[in-house]
Amino acid sequence: MNRDKKKTRPNWLDLPESLTVSILSRLEVTEILKTAQRVCRTWHRICKDPMMWRAINVCDIWVYNNSTSWHKNAKKMEKICRYAVNRGRGNVVDISLENLGSDGLLWDITSRSKKIRRLRLVLPNITHNGLSLVASKLPLLEELELSYSAYTTEALEAIGRHCPLLKSLKLNKRHDIPYVRDGCKLAQRHHHYQVFGSKKRSKGLHDDGDALAIAGTMHCLQKLQIFGNKVTNMGLQAILDGCPRLESLDLRHCYNLKVEGYLELRCLQRIKQLRLPDDSTDDYELVSTDEIVYELYRTSSRNRTSI
Repeated sequence: MNRDKKKTRPNWLDLPESLTVSILSRLEVTEILKTAQRVCRTWHRICKDPMMWRAINVCDIWVYNNSTSWHKNAKKMEKICRYAVNRGRGNVVDISLENLGSDGLLWDITSRSKKIRRLRLVLPNITHNGLSLVASKLPLLEELELSYSAYTTEALEAIGRHCPLLKSLKLNKRHDIPYVRDGCKLAQRHHHYQVFGSKKRSKGLHDDGDALAIAGTMHCLQKLQIFGNKVTNMGLQAILDGCPRLESLDLRHCYNLKVEGYLELRCLQRIKQLRLPDDSTDDYELVSTDEIVYELYRTSSRNRTSI
């Protein structure tokens, strides 16, 4: 029986090259560079092809291990990311950076890749200035995600003005945590945003800045996620007015909203996929990142208390 199974086991090298490229391109960058390209000559040749690097996904997994050498490894990961972008030779259209990123890295990426259509930044050390400066270099951008990022409404407005093709925007829990890890201080610019979307309602925590920036500059949006935002009913009304093509709207953990009456009716009539503030978060894709941010917040709080 075992011999028969071995005989029928498919040979990965017999796959059509286009399918192999499709499979390998889904791997994280370090997996390609450290493992995949060393499997055989065919895979090495495929991995050297610039078209293989149209999509680049870099994740610093050391953060999950709570490594004390996180800062040093982040620099190493940025170097790997630059190397991958160079391999793409201007053909990169999709960039995903998770748990790493700096203003310098973002500038280098956008300077060398003029065709970027999707940009995903999760827990980066990128400032609002860094984001604003590269906005004009992303004219083809269609999808943007900023999760646990210290952006400002001015940065959002810059993106809206310079990225007229933007169709999808994700803003997940902007944080104001001045945490320090391995001597590296992140999120240095403070914001009047809650950290974890608490259900406490306070007038001092109301903020429609993001909503008004979106409504005023991103008129072609079709999908919008503003998870854990401080938007109010006025901001939501502005979004509905300013984004006539909006079909998908995720408002989970936006606890300043009271989606009822006419506003609720308007959302139900306009939006095909609607997630309300109290809807389930079982399918929330950033659970692990949420845990990291919470732990860093606790660490920074203890450090400030002990000073």
